[in-house]
Amino acid sequence: MGRFDGKNVLVTGGSRGIGRRLCLEFAREGAKVATVARSNDALQETARLVEDAGGKCLAIPVDITQSASVNDAVAQILENLGGLDVLVNNAGVTRDGPLIRMSDESWDLVMDTNMKGTFYFTRAAARPMLKKKTGSIVNLTSVVGIMGNPGQANYAASKAAIIGFTKACAKEFSRRGVRVNAVAPGFVNTAMTEALGDQVKESILSRVPMGRFGSAEEVAEAVLFLAGDEASYMTGVVLQVNGGLHM
Repeated sequence: MGRFDGKNVLVTGGSRGIGRRLCLEFAREGAKVATVARSNDALQETARLVEDAGGKCLAIPVDITQSASVNDAVAQILENLGGLDVLVNNAGVTRDGPLIRMSDESWDLVMDTNMKGTFYFTRAAARPMLKKKTGSIVNLTSVVGIMGNPGQANYAASKAAIIGFTKACAKEFSRRGVRVNAVAPGFVNTAMTEALGDQVKESILSRVPMGRFGSAEEVAEAVLFLAGDEASYMTGVVLQVNGGLHM
């Protein structure tokens, strides 16, 4: 018996990295999975991997910065899966650079994708959850949203906003059976981290007490814990998965 047998789960940003790993892990635990992202080709690869592992995955390309696109996607998911039990807001982007040289476009893209996308999907998914008085929402924030990081003012602002958003939603939804929590990963071995230069990686590792980057699997396990029944008395929590980077 899987932890999510009979559950319907939506993971945003499931085309790669942590999002893809989440889709696989939820499916292995018995869930029917839906996932969204901009890149249809990468999404279909995630769906193929899930189905090869014996699961089911509905993949829908969506522009998560557009409210109408998000609402349409959630409506499709509800129609195809018959309901929604878990939402994981994982989709995110970076456009790093010094603040004084950061363009309006770089700021807007990061804020629109990371924060506005989380808002749109939470609003759309919360409606059916609140109606049936059960559900779990897990938002992916970041250690950068807690401690800041030079060259990432836009990313840090978006992830800090998600923390406040998580706590506000937890207080709004808790009496109607819907829990809202967050996971704050540190630096994880993904394509995003691989793009960093060796000198930057060494500088980061020197500040991580555990002396290594995390894995997508480790982050996924924290998300599944908060999404599942083991965390049934937890809401408004920000669970840090960062090797001790922020103590």
